[in-house]
Amino acid sequence: MAERRFVVEWGTGADLHGQDPTKAACRAVQDAISRSCLCGLVEILHLQDLNDMRVEVLVAVPMPEQVQVDVVLSVIPFGRKTLQAVSGGMRAPSLYQPELGDQSPDIIVANAAVTVWVDQEEL
Repeated sequence: MAERRFVVEWGTGADLHGQDPTKAACRAVQDAISRSCLCGLVEILHLQDLNDMRVEVLVAVPMPEQVQVDVVLSVIPFGRKTLQAVSGGMRAPSLYQPELGDQSPDIIVANAAVTVWVDQEEL
């Protein structure tokens, strides 16, 4: 297998109320992929099926053990997907609004790096 990286994109997301690291991670991944067009994979590499690419997601967020991997990966529409959640991101003080689901006054911020790999032997 001769895999090569073709896209590396990053994003940031936050959960303003509820302190949900999964929601912040989903928003970070969505932010990253919203700036990427994969036309080069199809038009230059002639990739026939976008599900043949491998998509690696690295997300840094407070409370990484609480990230629901399948929920975050569902944001990505194509590819063989994996996710690694690591400690990072940020907690920023804000308003405590229990009627909005807050457990604390913190905003949870996540950073994501999304890397797309393609096996050139398959092309």
